[in-house]
Amino acid sequence: MVMKENSQAKVKDMLNTMARNGWRVTEQRRTLAQIFADHDGYLSPKDVYDQMSVYYPSMSLDTVYRNLRMLSEMGVLEHFYFMDGGLKFKENCTTHHHHHLICVNCEKTLPFDYCPMDHGLVLPGNYKVLRHRFEVYGLCEGCQALEKEETLE
Repeated sequence: MVMKENSQAKVKDMLNTMARNGWRVTEQRRTLAQIFADHDGYLSPKDVYDQMSVYYPSMSLDTVYRNLRMLSEMGVLEHFYFMDGGLKFKENCTTHHHHHLICVNCEKTLPFDYCPMDHGLVLPGNYKVLRHRFEVYGLCEGCQALEKEETLE
């Protein structure tokens, strides 16, 4: 029951952000928000399209891409580029500013609070930063252990 209430709160937050940004809250957008609220991991545009097309068979992949991009720009979703998996999206954690460690093998993501922008980063050309992303790609502990086991066999 707690999981369902948490999911509904996430959907409500996403829909409120859409409305604040001038979007009409349609049934399709409710469904899109619900898909991300119910899924803890990452979804590719194709994953989202496959789930959306069950309810809306005439929806195009282009429409899904456009909505995902716009939701990412308004901060509802975070997007990540995985080396082998391409572009994927996840519900944005808006409780605090953080960055991510991303495993290139299993796609496990760990948040961390260190931000290089907080440490006197000097940029050339009087550049004004509006937003930023900082991601570190590597291997998580679990994948390192598996890799070690495979080399011992």
